[in-house]
Amino acid sequence: MPTAFIIGASRGIGREFVQQLLADGWKVFATARDDAGIAALRTAGAEAIKLDVAHTESIASLAWQLEDVKLDLAVYVAGVFGSRQGADAAPTADEFDRLMHTNVLGAMQLIPTVAPMMEATGGKFIFMSSGMGSIGEADGSYGWLYRVSKAALDMAVKAASFDYPNASLVAMSPGWVQTDMGGPNATISVQKSVADMRRVIDILTLKDSGSFRSHNGGHVSW
Repeated sequence: MPTAFIIGASRGIGREFVQQLLADGWKVFATARDDAGIAALRTAGAEAIKLDVAHTESIASLAWQLEDVKLDLAVYVAGVFGSRQGADAAPTADEFDRLMHTNVLGAMQLIPTVAPMMEATGGKFIFMSSGMGSIGEADGSYGWLYRVSKAALDMAVKAASFDYPNASLVAMSPGWVQTDMGGPNATISVQKSVADMRRVIDILTLKDSGSFRSHNGGHVSW
């Protein structure tokens, strides 16, 4: 039975990954920040772990909770958008810290714990990025703090890929998805986005490690 670890699974894309993988017979470990999220994951059939990626002490407890686990897939979905403001308004220090801790530092602190669990299986560690984090495709400053955080995440994934040559670490844009973050006007349902990403993930190889891919398989400009 293949094993997955979904980080940030209380709703949206993370929850949909859990549901689809469970339906296909995977064993799924999944995280949520609060008791309600944990209860919902357990009801769905996942092995639920309480984790807040914005708090270092929470991440530190993860190693013993996954002791001796070998992973075929991990997906870092945890993330926040924050202010929609552009470069005409300076972000506050508190807002900067909140986004960077969740979107970047959390991933960077998890990689040394989770990536080794995947090298024995040749597993795949996927990080939810965004087209808004692409420097090459930038078309404005809307949500500029979010943009910066995702560009930083992309670099973290690219850099880390060199240290784990037997696992595939890939940044992936899910598209504009109909979630709480994406809003009702988004163009892709969460079910389709996750199904599309799973098809791409299935054909990734070690040669794809360190790349930035879209939900439909194309390469996204750094």
